[in-house]
Amino acid sequence: MGYALIATWEMALGGVGKGAELLNSGLPVGSAIESAITAVEDDPAYSSVGFGGLPDSSGQVTLDASYMDGSSLGFGGVMGVKSIANPIRVAMKLSRDDLNFLLCGEGAERYAGDNGFAFRNPLTDESRRRFLEQRKLSQSPGSYLGHDTVCVIGLDTHGRMAGGVSTSGLFMKRPGRVGDSPIIGSGLYCDGDIGGAAATGVGEDIMKGCLSYEIVRTMSAGASPEEACESALRRHVENMARRGRRPEEISVVALDREGRFGAATTLGRFPYICAQQGGKPEIRAVSCKF
Repeated sequence: MGYALIATWEMALGGVGKGAELLNSGLPVGSAIESAITAVEDDPAYSSVGFGGLPDSSGQVTLDASYMDGSSLGFGGVMGVKSIANPIRVAMKLSRDDLNFLLCGEGAERYAGDNGFAFRNPLTDESRRRFLEQRKLSQSPGSYLGHDTVCVIGLDTHGRMAGGVSTSGLFMKRPGRVGDSPIIGSGLYCDGDIGGAAATGVGEDIMKGCLSYEIVRTMSAGASPEEACESALRRHVENMARRGRRPEEISVVALDREGRFGAATTLGRFPYICAQQGGKPEIRAVSCKF
């Protein structure tokens, strides 16, 4: 069986390349997910994830991440952490626990310290500058001012699947706000017998449809990843529209156990990264079809 990786946004291109090299050498899918996401978490050029992330309305950067093992359905997540260098690594370890696998704030940081994970302050000079500049404009806390999540779903040469996500959440969010990324079934879901899906955009809208789980459920009924992404997102947008709101910032990606890709969006253009055995990672894009 050949390997495959799919990830959100152009920022994931380098990380997916590193992950693909690991899969090509026969390493398990978790290693590829970790490598791909930490590459983004560690690079301050990407202001929506990890080091150099987007501050909340108090000027602090808080991070969320999750990981799901498609073979065991093990899930782990951290939310609202202020000093963990690579939240995805902590989420991966938590996914191996049967209880207490979703931790927040100080408890998550204490767990990370007890288990030897690295720490750093994610607030960079550039993050602080953007915060001070935005504060002058006096938008109310919680206004939507930008957000991108790095999401990676993978299949290794042994047929194992997994997925991971990492984000700093909404720019200038209310302190304590948590989005869809660390919530199982919303920001991420992976069942190795079917496939995996992940979401990026406004988490409050994504959570109302449990979109990642719904995409995997739709694949289980026979839809391809592309069909499942478009169908699940369309149903969710129509369902929300009947209630007086049209989500304008949601994008989703999916990968099935056969290595087939899918993506859908409410945006005019959503770029994502794909890699398969025998080829180089490439940037693809999809636009809203409804």
